[in-house]
Amino acid sequence: MTPARKAALSRAALTIIGWGVALWVFFPILWMAMTGFKSEIDAVSTPPKFFFHPTLASYHEVFERANYWHFAINSIVISVLGTIVALLFSVPCAYAMAFSPTKRTRGTLLWMLSTKMLPPVGVLVPIYILARNAGLLDTRTGLVIVYVLMNLPITVWMLFTFFKEVPREILEAGRMDGATRLGEVWHVLLPLSLPGVASTALLSLILSWNESFWSLNLTSSNAAPLPSFIASFSSPEGLFFGKLSAASTLAVAPILVFGWLSQKQLVRGLTFGAVK
Repeated sequence: MTPARKAALSRAALTIIGWGVALWVFFPILWMAMTGFKSEIDAVSTPPKFFFHPTLASYHEVFERANYWHFAINSIVISVLGTIVALLFSVPCAYAMAFSPTKRTRGTLLWMLSTKMLPPVGVLVPIYILARNAGLLDTRTGLVIVYVLMNLPITVWMLFTFFKEVPREILEAGRMDGATRLGEVWHVLLPLSLPGVASTALLSLILSWNESFWSLNLTSSNAAPLPSFIASFSSPEGLFFGKLSAASTLAVAPILVFGWLSQKQLVRGLTFGAVK
């Protein structure tokens, strides 16, 4: 067998393996979408039906029972605002740690990261009491604050890593040309590390959109995002898999489409500075 044929077979094998892994990972989402178009009888049939008569009955019942757009707008507003506020705090914090480090910088970064290891349920009671006393229960503001605090360790760590890849000499050159600290960050640092900032923002947005624990415990109706919309279709009488699948598909579809459209930017940002 010639080397060229061996290389071609190797590429074909890797392609097949890659597609197999991708389909394996994506299959639960595909099955959820398919179940949303089944009747409740077909959705719980044993063995599962791969071939069925599609129906929009579950989607009709979902829209009749709950105002989908109310939950979707809440998710958009809370996720976008939470991401913007997190970046406003993370950029100066990461800038200071990257270009003016002290002996406590490493310890501070490790402490911030360690907060992500704490189970959210461990701080549910104090945060609930603080939100209740501040009048922030079932408000967008309350969820935005919680999401910002939840994502700050990740956004600071990511931006710190990206900022460290920017040569200090470029910033010093801008300072010699009369740039202020704010101008140095806005006109020099951020444009140079834009792929990293964009990937950080995208990741923060996705994490905020998918967060369900705090949205279920801190909201009820007014500020409830899409995770609460999904949970409203489970009842003590049982789980209605057709309606749950339809509601879940409606909840994940916007962020799936957004992630698909921005995947190149996300990959580019996450690999920013990996090759010099």
